[in-house]
Formats: sequence, structure tokens, C-alpha cells
Amino acid sequence: MLVALIAFGRLWCVTHPEEAPGPRPARMAQAGDDVPSGAPARSSTPECRTLERALESALRAPQEPRVLAEARQQLDACRQPPVRACALGVALDARSPLSEGEATPLRGLLASLCERCPPAANSCAQAVGQALLSAAVGPHVDTASAKWNLEHAGAGLGGACASLVQLGLAPAAQSGLTVRPPVLALTGALAPRCAQAGLLDDALLRAAAANLVAPTPALVALAAGPTPPETSAMKPDQIEGTEPGFQAFDRDENTGVPVGQALKSKRWDADGALRASYAPTLKQLVSVTVRATGPGTVRAIVRTPRGVGLKDPEKDFAFVNPTVCRFSGTGQWEQCPLQVPLRDVDAVSVFPERADTELKELEVHGAR
Repeated sequence: MLVALIAFGRLWCVTHPEEAPGPRPARMAQAGDDVPSGAPARSSTPECRTLERALESALRAPQEPRVLAEARQQLDACRQPPVRACALGVALDARSPLSEGEATPLRGLLASLCERCPPAANSCAQAVGQALLSAAVGPHVDTASAKWNLEHAGAGLGGACASLVQLGLAPAAQSGLTVRPPVLALTGALAPRCAQAGLLDDALLRAAAANLVAPTPALVALAAGPTPPETSAMKPDQIEGTEPGFQAFDRDENTGVPVGQALKSKRWDADGALRASYAPTLKQLVSVTVRATGPGTVRAIVRTPRGVGLKDPEKDFAFVNPTVCRFSGTGQWEQCPLQVPLRDVDAVSVFPERADTELKELEVHGAR
């Protein structure tokens, strides 16, 4: 219950566009758009003033053609429904669930209403976030309904996609979180619409697709792209953590770093036992090659828009940390090709799984 309440608090923020972080639509309908000077605002037209009553009548008598026709006529004439009319979207959805088909009159009214309601009062946009919350705590999720609501979110599409980023995509790109399969499945189903609208950060999408902790085939397919033609081993600009850290990048297989003996510092969750940073960030990261004795993992630190994912208070940027390589530590070279190339990679971090893990060499292949 506590987790759900915390998630709900985050959802409230992302469903209010003036506070939501991350990408937003380039242009959303605003009050008074296309209204000639001196003309009344659309929400003040007679059809808008009586729309709430017309929709309530349709809810009470959904089998009456005359009542439905009147509601449809007034909704068609009201380009910017008032908030009280928009609030009836929840009742329309309950009275005519998607399981009964998309062609029912009330469902048609709901589609038109959502496509015209402002973001903060858009029931379809809010339903997307609620579906993600339900997937986080419940056994089942109505994917078809969530996709329908996202498709008809209208001006609320930006807020709905922000909910997807905060509650689905960003968690899927983090190594320290356990994301439930229903959330991953719903994220994969909804992401294409948000990507089509240009509302998903490409670096974040690729990080979620490449994360070995939370594999999501749908995200891999969405983020798939050609591997850059020219890549090479990228020498880090700064190495932090277990000493002598430089010996993991000196191209000498006879030297190494005893990462398994590293003490866990307050930055362990971000840096691990060894962190290799790049300035400027890598434009591409396509594979990791490791030679080690003893098992461990390698995470990539991918920069994200402010407010999305984790925050590094000391370095003052937001990031996610997908696991991009699991190595067994046989003493031989192990290849870890990424399913999709990463972008905006600030660093890679090594996390040993045993006290005797020693990192002989680490090669990060990509392009600047």
C-alpha cells in the first residue's frame, strides 16, 4: 500500500503538465486558440454551457436515440468542453466499457470528449497512469483499454506519456529496481504511441531496451536501429573507485584490479567498485568486453532529462543505470554486445559478485 501511495504521488505530478518533467508536446491546444478577437471563448458557447447536462442525460438513457443525438450534437459544437463536462469521462467509461466494443454511442462520446478536454481534466490521460499503477500492484492489467485511452488522450497525451516515463520506462531502465512483468508488458504496449508523438527521450528508451535486469522485447523492437559503422574501444577520461583502477584499461591482461575487495561507499549504488567516466558523454555504446576472474556485472550510467530516473546530487544530473553485461569471470575474454546501442553514456560501473573477483581488462566499445 505504501508503494502504491508513493507511486500515486508521483503520478499526480506527471499528470499536471506545468510540473511534469521530461518531453512534452511541441504545441497543445490552449484556451482561446483560433478564437477571433472579441468572440466568446468556446467553453462559453451555449453548447458548452449545456454539455454537462446533455452528457448526464445520455448516461441516464443510453438507449434513447434522441438523447444520444442531442449529446453528440452539443459535443460536436463545443470545441473546448468545460471541466465539469470532462469529469463525466469516468462515468462514460464505466457505463460503456471497452469490452462491449468501440462502436457504442457512449464510447464514441467518451472518445470525442477526451480528444477535446484539457490535460488536467482529461479522464483518458488519467486512466493511462491508473493502469500503470494497477499493473504495479495487481495481478492483471487491461492493456487494450490502456492503449485506447492513450490513443484518445488528445491534449492530455503529453501527461499520459509522462506517466509512462515515470512509472514504466524509467524504472525499466534501472538496475536496482524489480519491475513487475505486467508493468513491463504495459510499458512495451504503450511506448510506440508516445514514441510516435516524439514524447520519449531516445537515450532513456534505449537504456530500458538494453537493460538485462528487465528485458522487454517490445522496447528492443521499438528502439532497434543500425549499429554505428565506426566504433572502437573508448578510453575513459576519469577512473574512480578501487585502486589501481587504471590497470583495468591498460591493455595488459597480466594486471588487474581486485574489485571484489572494494569497500561499499555511500556512492556504491551509482559507482560500484569501479567507475569509468567519459567527458563528453559517449554518443554511442555498442558493446562491452570483459576479462576477469570471478563474476560480476557492468552497468551503464545514461543521462536522462531532469526529473527522470535517479539524481546524482554531487554531479548534478539525472540518470538511469541499466545492466549491460553479466560476466562469469572465467579468466577469458567475454563479449557483451548490447541489443540496442546506448546514447548519452556518462560512465560505466563495475559491480563484483564475489570477494575474489578481479577485473583484468574492461573494454567499452562505442563512439564519441
